[in-house]
Amino acid sequence: MVCHETYRDADGNWLLPEQVERRDEGAFLKDAPSQRVEIGSIEKMSKSKKNVVDPDDIIGTYGADTARWFMLSDSPPERDVQWTQEGVDGAWRFVQRVWRLIDAQAENLTDISPARAQADELSGAALELHRIVHRSIHEVTQDLEALGFNRAVARIYNLANELSGFAPTDDDARAVLKSGLLTLVQLFAPMMPHLAENCWHTLGADGLVAAADWPQADASALIEDSVTLPVQINGKRRAEITVPKSADQATIEQLARAEPQVEKFLDGKPIKKCVVVPGRIVNFVV
Repeated sequence: MVCHETYRDADGNWLLPEQVERRDEGAFLKDAPSQRVEIGSIEKMSKSKKNVVDPDDIIGTYGADTARWFMLSDSPPERDVQWTQEGVDGAWRFVQRVWRLIDAQAENLTDISPARAQADELSGAALELHRIVHRSIHEVTQDLEALGFNRAVARIYNLANELSGFAPTDDDARAVLKSGLLTLVQLFAPMMPHLAENCWHTLGADGLVAAADWPQADASALIEDSVTLPVQINGKRRAEITVPKSADQATIEQLARAEPQVEKFLDGKPIKKCVVVPGRIVNFVV
């Protein structure tokens, strides 16, 4: 069910959202800027209370992809959707951001094949981005199968952020970026098909994204080979360290001692005991 705020004028007459102008100091009639409007409760859209938005106006201004993206991102399917102009504007900004990202990178990636991005040949930031892309495939696939569209949208936002911040330094890294961008397009294609086809074509992919096989996650990329542990001193959290999952207690303690924030708070004090719970926590007693 799609809901919207209700509005009334000074005489108690219901008003359409398009008749109302929102300002910092409240809501006012567009045709009478000095006349205040009462903002009522958020209710199911209905003609009787005039709290309706014409979908033709929204599609004409923002496009069908934006309208669809906003509605799917706002709430889980079992809850009502609250239609807000701020939410629509946010969806529109994401559409524009994705297009700018694809358009800016496409020319730099025309000569590279995404198939080059093989995990066993990657390292550093390129390997980490490869893992993020494939975790996104795995998680978004699960979300869509469970009709958790809002969760899928949140993961796609995160993937777009990671891709935007990635600066490739060699051809393997460029291949990872191109593979990630193509994957991003495929993941949002069910919700924003028009944008997806334009992006797919711009990246030089063959055919239609709608006809392409759904991406499959690389199982090896889903395995976490490191873990982040909080480091406490006398029970107070002071720092975090990232260690290999296979690290033994002596190695974990050594890495924790070498952490600058830990060194600062230890301040040369003798350590009475170091408690290491693998995969959980490190605690120094001084």
